[in-house]
Amino acid sequence: MTKLFSPACERNAAPILNVLKPLLTQSKNLLEIGSGTGQHAVYFGAQMPHLIWQCSDRVDYHPSILAWQAETELGNVKPPYTLDVATSKWPEQTFDAVFTANTCHIMAWQEVEMMFAGVSQLLNPGGLFCIYGPFNYEGRFTSESNQQFDASLRSQADHMGIRDSEKIDALANQYGLDRRHDYVMPANNRLLVFELQ
Repeated sequence: MTKLFSPACERNAAPILNVLKPLLTQSKNLLEIGSGTGQHAVYFGAQMPHLIWQCSDRVDYHPSILAWQAETELGNVKPPYTLDVATSKWPEQTFDAVFTANTCHIMAWQEVEMMFAGVSQLLNPGGLFCIYGPFNYEGRFTSESNQQFDASLRSQADHMGIRDSEKIDALANQYGLDRRHDYVMPANNRLLVFELQ
């Protein structure tokens, strides 16, 4: 696998940065769950040089992540940690923040639960868990395009689909995480921010 390129990452990077940057001014290190192509890591790492950005993903994504890192040569963006939320051992260090983009609707619900359990163990007190992607509200889609996207996901695999924000909130509360912000983002996405108590 060579360096991969995601048009969606290219489009959403700047809007996500506009939300994340003021939230993370006091954070020193961050774990990204599901770094994918590696584009977000190098974009955010360049814009927030005070922050050590730790990539993670399944091993098949590592070559692309490493290729983006090699091209940008950012000292604050770290090589990917091998992480599959369902099967891998989580990092032993703690983090001030965790970020994940477009993962909740790809994972099985049980994996989403495992992600929250893992994040709650490695966040420092007062740490932030920032989740970007599409969500439903009161069991309803926020747009026709999200409804079509959900149908497309479910046609690929039964376990995939857009999650209800209320279920995400309830799951977060089980692990000591309270929602602090719910930002409306372009293309019918949201950025949910939870704080560990």
